[in-house]
Amino acid sequence: MAKQRSFNGGVHPSGFKEPTAGKAIVRVPLPQKVFIPLQQHTGAPAKALVKKGDTVKTGKVIGEASGFISLPVHASVSGKVVDVGLFPHPLFRQAEMVVIESDGTDVWEEGIGEPVDIDNLSPAQMREAISKAGVAGMGGAAFPTHVKLSPPKGKQIDTVILNGAECEPYLTCDHRLMLEFPEKIVDGLKVILKILGCHSAHIAIEVNKPDAIARLKQSVDGSELISIIPLKVKYPQGAEKQLIHAITKREVPSGGLPMDVGCVVQNVATAFAISEAVSLNKPLIERVVAVTGPGVEEPQNMWVRIGTPVRELIDQCGGYQSGVKKLVVGGPMMGVAQYTDEIPVIKGTSGILVLTAESSPSPPSQPCISCGKCVESCPIGLMPNIIGKLVEHQRFSEAQEYGILDCIECGCCAYVCSAKINLIHLIKYAKQEIRLAGKEKGV
Repeated sequence: MAKQRSFNGGVHPSGFKEPTAGKAIVRVPLPQKVFIPLQQHTGAPAKALVKKGDTVKTGKVIGEASGFISLPVHASVSGKVVDVGLFPHPLFRQAEMVVIESDGTDVWEEGIGEPVDIDNLSPAQMREAISKAGVAGMGGAAFPTHVKLSPPKGKQIDTVILNGAECEPYLTCDHRLMLEFPEKIVDGLKVILKILGCHSAHIAIEVNKPDAIARLKQSVDGSELISIIPLKVKYPQGAEKQLIHAITKREVPSGGLPMDVGCVVQNVATAFAISEAVSLNKPLIERVVAVTGPGVEEPQNMWVRIGTPVRELIDQCGGYQSGVKKLVVGGPMMGVAQYTDEIPVIKGTSGILVLTAESSPSPPSQPCISCGKCVESCPIGLMPNIIGKLVEHQRFSEAQEYGILDCIECGCCAYVCSAKINLIHLIKYAKQEIRLAGKEKGV
């Protein structure tokens, strides 16, 4: 067997992927109403182009990008705009959304879905198609993909890494996408290579997905440009900096980006969306979501239209089990706990996780015992124990000196903490305070 590549630090949480790993993706019925946020991506929110009473077709641009680091937003169903206003958002308390009542016909905008001869497209035309389609990174961060594929002068990219690790417990949407649509993923990767003028690519997959590794190897079909890299099963194996180190041994500098070391990392679902955008002129209006956890009756992998309320997906999975304690968008390590299920699926929604009291215990925290487990597990090489104490005493500038802004918020430190201190809560709080202080100073 090929060597399993990895990185320093990390943890080994139980996978809990069995409920959905073997289940094919199912397409859910069209929602009666969608709530489409104008902010689904890193950067400036889109600006609404429609108003209450307008009729739209599926794929119509309903929000225009408001800057280079921004993206357009498209209608995910055909029907009537019934509201444009503030509604609960999975990442913010509330955000501006376009609410569309479906007419049930799903009539698409003209030209969408018609095959494009991509061999005759220039890299600039491909990049423009990705931008117009509103493609964002679908591994969670939702950074505009066309920006990632536009390295500034002086940043030469020689390596592309496609992230198929899916190391977060419970989540299986990327696994199923690799099994069911490997050719489209590879096609999207080839588009990325053409745009960047790059001649080396790696598809990185943890070895607990041997079926996905086999399917991607078949789809690559002996390409000299693309290799399949088996990764050790460890969390957070799919984090950008850890992935780059595992595959290339390059170290992204503090405060730096992958392109600083000649790399671009994209998620396999993003590659799928790139293929759809360039070859079919199709905007990003749907994605695969794993609806899972012990608190849902029948866990499934689902094709979901953007803007579909989470409550409807849970109903499609048979509803809630008894004893539900927590609803999380994403996985248990880096996901965001929700106060309501009346929130929409967005471009970065990889999973809906429903936990019970038994599966999500919350023991009270105790004073730090200086065991050092958090230091050993930190994949960035930080000292979470010291950072946590500094934050508790509001000593934010000192926390910065200890590298708090380099934290990727993976949750390894909190996972292994013997005192059950919620270190990630402290770190997120401190980062927010540091950013606010910077804004007040005009930084």
